[in-house]
Amino acid sequence: MAETERTLTSWRQEAACHHVDTGVFFPLSDDEAGPARAVCATCPVRKECLEFALATRQGDGVWGGLTESERRRLRRRRQEGGRRTAA
Repeated sequence: MAETERTLTSWRQEAACHHVDTGVFFPLSDDEAGPARAVCATCPVRKECLEFALATRQGDGVWGGLTESERRRLRRRRQEGGRRTAA
């Protein structure tokens, strides 16, 4: 495994979800994401998880406490903020 890949994922061992059934993190709708959000709320590496999901454009599931649609909105806000800063 490349050093950058190892660095990008080393946080996973500390994640609150490390031993939780992954099915919890793939709800059928945002309304059903509560159990996953509860785990994420206690996670010491929530920020790293979210940034990984954003950087790798994870399309499904709850990552860092955000659903797919919430991550999409966050990416859009960040892009708009970057454009405003550059202008």
